[in-house]
Amino acid sequence: MSKGVLMVVSGPSGAGKGTVVRQLVARSDKIFLSVSATTRTPRPSEIHGNHYFFVSKDNFEEMIKKDELLEYAEYAGNYYGTPSAAVDKMLEDGKDVILEIEMQGGLQVRKKRPDAVLVFLIPPSMEELEYRLRSRGTESEQSIRERLAIAEKEYRNAHQYDYLVVNDTVDNAVKTLQAILTAERCSLKRLSLDDMRYIRTAP
Repeated sequence: MSKGVLMVVSGPSGAGKGTVVRQLVARSDKIFLSVSATTRTPRPSEIHGNHYFFVSKDNFEEMIKKDELLEYAEYAGNYYGTPSAAVDKMLEDGKDVILEIEMQGGLQVRKKRPDAVLVFLIPPSMEELEYRLRSRGTESEQSIRERLAIAEKEYRNAHQYDYLVVNDTVDNAVKTLQAILTAERCSLKRLSLDDMRYIRTAP
């Protein structure tokens, strides 16, 4: 059995990453969204192991020391990261795993898993991104400007990713991600030794 594909999906705030990834996972029983670990307190509706793995700061720092995370970062005094064991188990079972994380984390994953597929998801234009941020009705003017500035910086570093996907509609973006996964599964660099033997001996 060939290993699954590890796909990182990043993009600016307002690009629609969460919606697109949820739709992608919902359309296949062989694609799974990785669950992150965090040291923050769970919200009332959040379930351990479903939304996040909620751990203490000491436990998280022990995971860092033991190199048990594919990536991690600290935001607002709390750690967030991707435990590698669960991801590797699913990949070995032939399942595709999606990490919906920021670019900083995506580039960390690239260093530890060179075969990971990095996808940068963007809206059709910066004007559309600003419109989406303002349409939320939850952001201050300062917050919107900060998010747009971060987006411009991420755009300049998008060349470090493998694919650029425009989220003009959720359906189109999901279909593009499905096509990327299909192409990556067929890549010769991902074939197992048994697959390669079959190719060499096939009539």
